[in-house]
Amino acid sequence: MLTDRYGLPLSTTNVIARDAYVEGVDLLLTVYPGAAAAFERALAADPGFALAHAGKGRAAQLAANPEAMRASLATALSLDEDLSARERSHIDVFRHLFSGQPVEALAALRAHVKTWPRDVLILSLAANQGGLIGMCGLAGREQDLVEFLGGFAPEYGQDWWFEAHYAMALSEVGRHDEARPRIERSLAQFRRNAYGAHAFAHLCYETGERDAGIRFLRDWLPDYDRGGGLFGHLNWHLGLFDLHAGDIEGGLRLYGDAFCADDHRGAVHQKLSDSASFLWRSELAGHPRDPARWAKLKDYAREKLPRPGMSLADWHVGLTYAATGEDAALEDWVKAIEDLASAGRYPSGSLIPTLTRAFAAYQRGDHATAIDLIEAILPERERIGGSRAQGDLVEATLLKSYLATGRVAEVRHLVERRRAGPASLPVAESNSVPA
Repeated sequence: MLTDRYGLPLSTTNVIARDAYVEGVDLLLTVYPGAAAAFERALAADPGFALAHAGKGRAAQLAANPEAMRASLATALSLDEDLSARERSHIDVFRHLFSGQPVEALAALRAHVKTWPRDVLILSLAANQGGLIGMCGLAGREQDLVEFLGGFAPEYGQDWWFEAHYAMALSEVGRHDEARPRIERSLAQFRRNAYGAHAFAHLCYETGERDAGIRFLRDWLPDYDRGGGLFGHLNWHLGLFDLHAGDIEGGLRLYGDAFCADDHRGAVHQKLSDSASFLWRSELAGHPRDPARWAKLKDYAREKLPRPGMSLADWHVGLTYAATGEDAALEDWVKAIEDLASAGRYPSGSLIPTLTRAFAAYQRGDHATAIDLIEAILPERERIGGSRAQGDLVEATLLKSYLATGRVAEVRHLVERRRAGPASLPVAESNSVPA
């Protein structure tokens, strides 16, 4: 019987189909372009290969092509007669995921990997800060992710894919000394691994190694295809390092060339979150507002994200409406989230509406209200989703409002309690506060 790269049996008996499927999975794992084409080759060799249809659906989901995603899933579901229990369960996880049922998908995933821990494509759905655990909106999700992945360490050993993901989870909870050797081993085994590069960028951010992060990304990125799903986001990381180094113009050049470019191939929510957050941060650092850039982002948000549903994306939509003075759109957006929360369908509850209103208050110069609202949600900040680097925008906004209202004691307290690595925030005038 043919197996995948992790030793799991496959229903196909066609070697060409198996090899193309393995290639497609690896391209998804490394976040390189070409996965859909690889799954197509697998299906050309064996049209009844159900897992290749599921993989093709995952590639379509990541490419923001819901029609193709649903068509691939329907075909995979229709081919379950000769599948193993593992393959049926594998496809069932995707059924929940593609149907917009993240809670059910995570429950199905947890059950699946208890029996088949080396089903890497399924495990990958919950293995990072943008996955089903990272975006769950629940308190303690950072530590939950560490413990979840830690349980699979004996199964994967020094596998390059697993090492990068487990290392990033460790880094996010401050276990940097454990994270570093794992990331280094991952990149040494397979350097052209975009998630490994992503994990290293986060480690450099969390440990305050700004210059090392800049050097690494400037060396690594030129060989990464623009079609890669992390091309824009990794350039956002480089732009963020530039911002921390005081090179705002350098960061804005990357904004125009890489992570707000029309050919950005990353996920829809990622393009918006990277772009909106960087513009807001650049203004906190002292750069004047560019209304045309914000107007373009507002149009993008309205077209691509018409309804809320994912906390990380949702607060960046709110940020965009706040920055553009779209008060009515912002209130409609907040109301839609509150309705979901009231129906028990929004795990982070009232945090995103509160944060969105804080951005609106900041925008209109009502810093006292912005401070009150942000301080109220700060203890539960991890529930807004994303990485600690992404969430730092919230504290940067709070810091700017403290400065605007002359609250020197609060400025000192905020800076003193921040984690050591990214202790400073690129906020204009923050360095002028007397000790």
